Amino acid sequence: MSKYLMGTYDIIVIGAGHAGCEAGLAAARMGKKTLMLSINLEAVAMMACNPSIGGTGKGHLVCEIDALGGEMGINIDKTFIQSRMLNTAKGPAVHSLRAQADKNQYHIEMKKTIEAEPNLDLKQGEAVDVLIEDGKACGVLMKTGAYYEAKAVILATGTFLDGKIFIGDSVFSSGPNGLAPSNELAANLREHGLPMRRFKTGTPARALADSFDYSKMVAQEGDEKIVPFSFLNDTLEKEQVKCWLTYTNEKTHEVIRNNFHRSALFGGQIEGVGPRYCPSIEDKVNRFADRKRHQLFIEPEGLYTDEMYIQGMSTSLPEDVQEEFYKTIEGLENLKIVRPAYAIEYDCIDPLNLQINLENRTIENLFCAGQFNGSSGYEEAAAQGLMAGINAVLKIDGKEPFVLDRSEAYIGVLIDDLITKGTEEPYRIMTSRAEYRLVLRQDNADLRLTKKSYDIGLVKEDRYQKLCQKMENVEKETERISHVIVRPEDVNPILEEKGSTPLKSAIPMIDLLRRPQITYDDLADVDPERPELNNREKTMMEVQIKYDGYIDKQKRQIEKFKKLENRKLSPDFDYNSIEGLRIEARQKLTAFKPLSVGQASRISGVSPADINVLLIWLEKERRTRS
Repeated sequence: MSKYLMGTYDIIVIGAGHAGCEAGLAAARMGKKTLMLSINLEAVAMMACNPSIGGTGKGHLVCEIDALGGEMGINIDKTFIQSRMLNTAKGPAVHSLRAQADKNQYHIEMKKTIEAEPNLDLKQGEAVDVLIEDGKACGVLMKTGAYYEAKAVILATGTFLDGKIFIGDSVFSSGPNGLAPSNELAANLREHGLPMRRFKTGTPARALADSFDYSKMVAQEGDEKIVPFSFLNDTLEKEQVKCWLTYTNEKTHEVIRNNFHRSALFGGQIEGVGPRYCPSIEDKVNRFADRKRHQLFIEPEGLYTDEMYIQGMSTSLPEDVQEEFYKTIEGLENLKIVRPAYAIEYDCIDPLNLQINLENRTIENLFCAGQFNGSSGYEEAAAQGLMAGINAVLKIDGKEPFVLDRSEAYIGVLIDDLITKGTEEPYRIMTSRAEYRLVLRQDNADLRLTKKSYDIGLVKEDRYQKLCQKMENVEKETERISHVIVRPEDVNPILEEKGSTPLKSAIPMIDLLRRPQITYDDLADVDPERPELNNREKTMMEVQIKYDGYIDKQKRQIEKFKKLENRKLSPDFDYNSIEGLRIEARQKLTAFKPLSVGQASRISGVSPADINVLLIWLEKERRTRS
């Protein structure tokens, strides 16, 4: 096959899923001539599994992506058909926004955004190799023989690498949603020495909307007051669709148990490891044998299709068994399946092979993002894509990497977990993974991150000024209400209505707002001088006032964390020279080359005792130099 040069770029992104879209847009918006390659343009921002964005922990990632100048939040605000804030019975630290998407419109709008970006070219074609010279990625070879030169390459291949579909004992080579797999690239990445592994995920069946009996299910309505994902939007108005809740039963489980031997999962055909927090229905029935039922949600795939997504029911059982067990469920007795459920197995990299900027440890200028890094979920993929795009630009420009630590963002938690701890299964972000989640809330993501992105040139001036105005408004109003005095006769009727203790004497208004039952708007009638704040400003002010003491306590914890993060370590550090370090710790530290004591403390196999030895040795060295 003859080879021919088709173009030269600063950055090439292989893949146009959620990671690829954010990587390509970030690189182009930071001024780099960027090429995004997709095996099929129908795969651009494709929702191959659930038709939703956000959820517990994931909503935080979307807000952070938006605060940094990414596109996911803006795109779902354009295309959502139902929006709900989850975990509202708990504190604001774990409030998580989730929106049902019109999945086809989501793809269309993202594709239009990419096509309109001046520095970004989107092309259909199969990449089969990353070109490497002197240990550096320098281009991409296509199946046709065409090749493109570049200063950096970003791998965002999703579940396409050597993809295999499993439906019962039927196994065939395929990417997600019936698209072609990427087999040659998978083989060539292995030849380049990348440490690959096999992971697995799956998706439920889709069925026609008019084949469900909704009278037997519980309706799930969207929120009356819609909270946007993007900080560029204060409010959104839209007529929302309903989702529906129903449950499996003993008969469902019996059908599944009787057919365990026909499942690709239990039959031994699947070698890849699946996600623990999103198991198939046969895995649920097997692992939780004492459970009488499992919930599932019926979710519309969009406004212009009759397909409904059956969330919570992914499976690798054959089609006849799927038909049988789905129809045992209340409301699904006459189900008409149009797309059967399937499991998909694919190649991904061991993320321990990545640096903190998502650059490969062994091939310079090769960046990796998304499910290729062993994560699961659109949101985790998009967050990594954004960071890979930013860092590829900074690497080309000879600048320091853009790194968010665990105390600054859920994105920092996600990347740090992947590169320091690795993962033995598709990694999913959760609020419980974040040590400082009271500080890392959805509502303050712009406050935490937008200035950082502005400083590196991704967020533009108008957006930064919008943030500055918001901060100024909140600060001024917080100061004002600390001096506004409210009298019992004015506010006690309000307090009694809200179930809050009446006042006996006058107090500053800010003290009333510290009460959990009272909101800023509750006090509007007794405060004629109040300025006009938007919803986001009100939320930020209320949370800061109500949780002020807890936030200060967490900030003190972060200061201790930062001390270890700021104790820098050289990549050339000789750990074998430190007496007292265990052999395993020496091996792990030498292989990983941590950049700080904090990062070293999170490496699997390095104990707190090893860190104490390291700190003592560093202090002795400091005194010796002094």
